[in-house]
Amino acid sequence: MILHGYFRSSAAWRVRIAFALKHLEPASVSHNLRTGAHLDPAYAALNPQKLVPALEFADGHVLTQSLAIIGWLDRLVPEPAFLPADSLQRAKVEAFALTIACDTHPLQNLKVLNRLRAAGWSEVQVRGWAAEVISDGLSTCEALLRDETGPYCFGAAPTLADICLVPQIGNARRFKVDLTPYPKLVAIDAACAELPAFVAAQPDRQPDAA
Repeated sequence: MILHGYFRSSAAWRVRIAFALKHLEPASVSHNLRTGAHLDPAYAALNPQKLVPALEFADGHVLTQSLAIIGWLDRLVPEPAFLPADSLQRAKVEAFALTIACDTHPLQNLKVLNRLRAAGWSEVQVRGWAAEVISDGLSTCEALLRDETGPYCFGAAPTLADICLVPQIGNARRFKVDLTPYPKLVAIDAACAELPAFVAAQPDRQPDAA
């Protein structure tokens, strides 16, 4: 398997965490999003969306979209499970993850920010937009966890929710978002930072971060 990614991509970061939690380490190929390497025709043939991550198999099959890859991995290697067995808790974990992956991250990713720059927005305006949408998403996430008491988002072990949260907190810090209003999220991020799998997946630990 080859994981196509970029050290700073939060979607690729999610997948790195998932593989590390399953004690697997696929080969990796980096595509520098800043220089447009993901737009190369050869990569576009692999992933028509021209986004990372993509997971390439030796037989030619390719999986795209971080949550699809993580779901496939969780079915392939059931332990540790990324989703609770209880159907209600499972839905809550999925809703939390989708709040980040579908409602927050897409509004502040590089593709959108570059569109804003092309439309004439100043860098201050672009970064302000990113910070605002991240803050909105984190406010929702904090509220979703108001009744949860575990060290992680939903209990005593990391789930898909934590896999999505940690990279989004990383984005928040990169865009100088004030995290004071989100004490529960910050505490969960700190708990995850104690786990080897989350440490290994950090952007600054990746070969292309140099």
